[in-house]
Amino acid sequence: MKKLFLLIGAPGSGKTTDASLIAKKHSDKIVHYSTGDMLREEVASGSELGATIESFISKGALVPLNIIVDTIISAINQAPVDVVLIDGYPRSTEQMTAFDEIVAKEDEIELTSVIEVRVSEQVAKDRILGRAAEAKAGEERSDDSIEVFYDRMKIYTDPLSEIQEFYTEKNLLKVINGERELDPIVAEMEAFILENI
Repeated sequence: MKKLFLLIGAPGSGKTTDASLIAKKHSDKIVHYSTGDMLREEVASGSELGATIESFISKGALVPLNIIVDTIISAINQAPVDVVLIDGYPRSTEQMTAFDEIVAKEDEIELTSVIEVRVSEQVAKDRILGRAAEAKAGEERSDDSIEVFYDRMKIYTDPLSEIQEFYTEKNLLKVINGERELDPIVAEMEAFILENI
């Protein structure tokens, strides 16, 4: 039985870093995937599904919902260990509902928890723009990155209350305060995951 933890959080919440540190420390029993990485790996595998994904990505089109869900299920089933952390999913109520329906039919996958790494918009913005400034060292106008940040933030926050409500009703939502230093956030998430596997 694979135990699955989904991680959600605003851009800049640190969820990917948190999950990768935990998976690295417990590589004998925990694996971490991000949805983007999974799609790229499926393309690289040369599978039929990968070729379909590539046909959308190469045109700059969004990968359809059913393909994203199939890719995630395929990655979970093929995971080398029994505890799987996936960050950046679900990103919409459609993704959430479709995934829930499929997991309900899967005997070998149990959605154990959805962990929300919660930060305020201001903290997220400071982190993202700080990161952009470090990367670009002033090459780019700051309003460009602010625009991109607000677009990404809107995509995240628009369905958020529905996603929170859905998983709260199922008693699956765990909220972690992402506005602290990295170590206590990772320690809390790690302890929670280990207690629930």
